[in-house]
Amino acid sequence: LIIVLTLFPLKSVTESFAKVIHGLKVGHLTDRVIQRSKRMILDTLGVGFLGTSTEVFQKAREYSKIYSSNVSSTVWGQPDFRLPPTYAAFVNGVAVHSVDFDDTWYPATHPSGAVLPVLMALSEALPPSPKCSGLDLLLSFNVGIEVQGRLMHFSKEAKDIPKRYGETIPSPSVVGTLGSAAAASKFLGLSMTECQEALAIAVSHAGAPMANAATQTKPLHVGNAARHGLEAAFLAMLGLQGNKQVLDMESGFGAFYANYAPKILPDVDSHTWLLDQQDVAFKLFPAHLATHWVADAAASVRKQLVRDRALLPTDHMERIVLRIPDVQYVNRPFPDSEHEARHSFQYVACAMLLDGAITVSSFHKHQVNRPRVRELLGKIELEHPQDNLPNFNTLYCEISVALKDGAIFTERSDTFYGHWRKPLSQKDLQEKFRANACRMLSCHTVERLIEIVENLEDLEDCSVLTTLLKEPAPPEIVSKSL
Repeated sequence: LIIVLTLFPLKSVTESFAKVIHGLKVGHLTDRVIQRSKRMILDTLGVGFLGTSTEVFQKAREYSKIYSSNVSSTVWGQPDFRLPPTYAAFVNGVAVHSVDFDDTWYPATHPSGAVLPVLMALSEALPPSPKCSGLDLLLSFNVGIEVQGRLMHFSKEAKDIPKRYGETIPSPSVVGTLGSAAAASKFLGLSMTECQEALAIAVSHAGAPMANAATQTKPLHVGNAARHGLEAAFLAMLGLQGNKQVLDMESGFGAFYANYAPKILPDVDSHTWLLDQQDVAFKLFPAHLATHWVADAAASVRKQLVRDRALLPTDHMERIVLRIPDVQYVNRPFPDSEHEARHSFQYVACAMLLDGAITVSSFHKHQVNRPRVRELLGKIELEHPQDNLPNFNTLYCEISVALKDGAIFTERSDTFYGHWRKPLSQKDLQEKFRANACRMLSCHTVERLIEIVENLEDLEDCSVLTTLLKEPAPPEIVSKSL
């Protein structure tokens, strides 16, 4: 037995990841993976353009002005501002996550924001020959998504909304950093050994604390994942070495998990894509995914309470009970900022009950601080049923509104529209993109982007796509955003 093991040593988990990253080819992509990832790319571009109007984006953009390089990439929608690829990826990653409107996967992470900005930056910065095709982009994108998903499946803890570190387990700041490194490694054509080193380097860049959830710093978790993963790939190209067993060890990637159990990936020839089996969720309003069940249930209750365009009878409401999972960082009884409101079960319930809809503007500070909202927030109670686990695949929300006359109205949401079990139609996904991108781009450019992404697998040269990302906004759009 000892002789056999010596002749045929067992592969490490880290080595198996490197082999998959290096070995996957365009021919391994399935039709379903192509279609799902194109939807993710379109949605991510849209929320990224929306994010360029936020305060946190402007601060990240201002900071990044100190960096310059002979090689540069576009900051989306900012034609006169270019950055080295790593910092373009950083700033665009911040934009994608700046209003918490980006896609969400299961186990819980935001997969696209750490990967797409990297590939857009690289496709523009690399020499024009050989050309990068749409299929090349799709392959690298899906490699980055796949690595994130595989890593998350190595922990039972990852299947629940995280309690210990929040944005560290299992989130963009950890798995996103390695997904970014994997996507960049694939796109840059790194050798198998360099892919392995890039993963090792990326682990040392990973991590972020839960304390910064619901603050302006949270979007930096995605921006940093994009930048750090790309830096890891560049350093690996230069020969920097790390621990070649980094994904195998509890003192390596396992440091981010309470119960880390890694497995060697199958060979490329028998590879199956996680995205083929598990779709992502697309949000209809910019807030933590768990609040979307609350909004769905609250909308149903409102239909019982409000008839013929009348106002919500707040004076007759005695209490509002939300039966939800115990997720403390989304338990914010009286949020005081737009970022806290996006992470508040209570606020989302009140906004839906009062307004009948939730939009981007619902989280502006003057909306959050309305007297009627503050009054209603004081009537909310939370209950945490034992069967309602903090898990995006199983959680539910039940809402009961008790009136002073003793009447009680109760509704429950098990799946909201946009969840992977109830996916957005292509029409509604495109409408979301239009609503977000039209804030920064001309209508013609927006429609052209939809067309290109819709047919991305047929695109011969990705410069057609990156050119549109730096098109200047019309004067009337610029004046409105300012």
